Amino acid sequence: MLKRLYLLLIAVFILSAAKAQTADDVYNKYLDFNLARLQGETSKAMDLGQEIAPNSDKLTDKARISFYYSIGKLYEDDSQTGKALSYYEKVAAAVPDYYVVQRALGYIYAKQAEAIADKLNAAKSDPAENKRLTALYTEAVKKALPHLEKAQACDPTDETLARIKVLYKNIGDTKAASTLKARLAAMAKNCIDLLSDQ
Repeated sequence: MLKRLYLLLIAVFILSAAKAQTADDVYNKYLDFNLARLQGETSKAMDLGQEIAPNSDKLTDKARISFYYSIGKLYEDDSQTGKALSYYEKVAAAVPDYYVVQRALGYIYAKQAEAIADKLNAAKSDPAENKRLTALYTEAVKKALPHLEKAQACDPTDETLARIKVLYKNIGDTKAASTLKARLAAMAKNCIDLLSDQ
């Protein structure tokens, strides 16, 4: 019995050591992930990304942030916005001036607000449900606006500006809408358009 237990412990140790990835292993997978992504091998890149994700803490800080953005983009392009959102949020927290991820977050949250607006329009005859959905809509809009504003400040587009104005109008925030130009000018001073993994 003791011999079997000893053999079992050795087997468990060997298996866990074999599964544990070194920093070099993770980085090599990260390089393969980037290559697959750049070559348009989306399925392979997603598989590698899923292998890297639990061990992403073994990447350097910059490589980890670049990985988070890249895997988030793959998920977004695959219509898995829930998964994309969690990675994008990590990038935005680490590099708040990276406006590319801010735009992605802004549009994801704006899309969520639009889905709530559709339900809101259908619930006009139910005052309690209408009130609940209005609160959810306002919350989603308030999540979207800071991200959209940062993107607009750094890379202005008519589409994003129009969306920002409509969202402020929809929640009735005329005060914030009136100070938009000044906020955009202040935010435009700190913009990052490329992430480096070095």
